Amino acid sequence: MNTSRLSALALALLLAGCATNGADTSASSGSGVGSVLGAAGAGGSGTESKIGAAADVFKAATVSDDELKSVSLQLRAYEERTEKVAPAKNKYAQRLARLTKKHVNEDGLKLNFKVYLSNEVNANATADGSIRVYSGLMDMMNDQELLGVIGHEIGHVKLQHSLSTMRTAYLASAGRKAASAAGGVGKLADSDLGALGEKLVNSQFSQSQETASDDYGLAFMKKHKYKVSAMESAFRKLAAQSGGKGGTLDEMLSSHPDPAGRADRMRDLAAK
Repeated sequence: MNTSRLSALALALLLAGCATNGADTSASSGSGVGSVLGAAGAGGSGTESKIGAAADVFKAATVSDDELKSVSLQLRAYEERTEKVAPAKNKYAQRLARLTKKHVNEDGLKLNFKVYLSNEVNANATADGSIRVYSGLMDMMNDQELLGVIGHEIGHVKLQHSLSTMRTAYLASAGRKAASAAGGVGKLADSDLGALGEKLVNSQFSQSQETASDDYGLAFMKKHKYKVSAMESAFRKLAAQSGGKGGTLDEMLSSHPDPAGRADRMRDLAAK
């Protein structure tokens, strides 16, 4: 075992309250441990239960990228049992397929694209390369603007933002035993996937990550000789639609950099 894994285990033991000469330190550590580890240590008050919780954290902290991508695939499959996925002959699916057919191996990645039939204005990408676009967003954007959004989402995959948020969510779920197999991730139960999905929703991208993906999206547009001004106009539309109306769009934008400011930035960068 290398020193980085030993350090991760030591940290996990410390957070679980059993790294101070075997004493129970959870009482003095306050509520922070609970907020970081979820239900870690909640199953018992003894050292044995705390070591078990720490082992869960250690397993999550040292999980490989491939294992995290496997979890992402399981989450997508779980999600798509409830989301209404556009069938291949649907007009939205055909439009997205036409726009993305040359990008399934973009920048050395292995990507797949689907449409969720929902009025929600959104798109997202997971660590395994699954990119999902909502029909509500497609209704709002023209083809060039939609390509800009797709480029932005590809950026989250290529720059490993999606992988990072999955790792954070997986670690946060470790106290509830999201991992099932000692030798790897294994197949997760629906209850674990649901809990992990909630954690993933709350593990949002940072503003610096959003900015980096904006830049990637603009470079993507230039690389393929698409209309670079479409990045600006896409953000203008999002800014106009937010306008204090409430609902999903406002919730999405509240965790992202200001769309009007992003539009200005894309305009300035496109001119260079």
